[in-house]
Amino acid sequence: MEKTFKILVVDDENDILEFIQYNLKKEGYDVSLAHNGQEAIDVARKVKPDLILLDVMMPVMDGIEACKQIKSDPLFVQTFVVFLTARAEEYSEIAGFNAGADDYISKPIKPRVLLSRLSAILRRKNKEVAETKLTVGDIVIDRETFLVYKNGVKIQLARKEFELLYLLASKPGKVFTREYILEKVWGDEVLVVDRTIDVHIRKLREKLGDEYIGTVKGVGYKFEL
Repeated sequence: MEKTFKILVVDDENDILEFIQYNLKKEGYDVSLAHNGQEAIDVARKVKPDLILLDVMMPVMDGIEACKQIKSDPLFVQTFVVFLTARAEEYSEIAGFNAGADDYISKPIKPRVLLSRLSAILRRKNKEVAETKLTVGDIVIDRETFLVYKNGVKIQLARKEFELLYLLASKPGKVFTREYILEKVWGDEVLVVDRTIDVHIRKLREKLGDEYIGTVKGVGYKFEL
């Protein structure tokens, strides 16, 4: 591992925290712990983790609310958030992605699956670079700061929203299939629910305006000039 990634694990059950911490430390990760959403935010501001593994159901502040606050804070624009939960209902997954989550892992935790998923996500972090800015019409996408500007006004996007927008805007007018978007934005090693792309497209339209992203029914999406 070229660098030691910092992972913050958040769960209100001590046995789960200890179990995950043990397995992550064995792989060489720098691990911090928190017991609820509010504590997670406080610890994250101190340690600036590369990834936060966040339980959904917790006292004081649940994972959904904590994720919303983390994703709205520019300090964490390059931090991945992965939800960890025993709740398998689709609405719970959609709520997580709506809050800005990058991925979703269900309990009971299988160490090999957990480590594989986290490794895949953090590998993408290692590969990120490229051009600093992409300008398309009145939209400026700054990859260095992970910020987007529309007519000079800053727009804060969640990480996956940003990556999805950058992909579409990299080739205006080109139709990107749903399969291609999943592969490029989420990676073929990461499992996501079927409606994930639709949720993120809707959030982008809410923040940028409906006119920027077109739908090609049965195929995928494109950036409109």
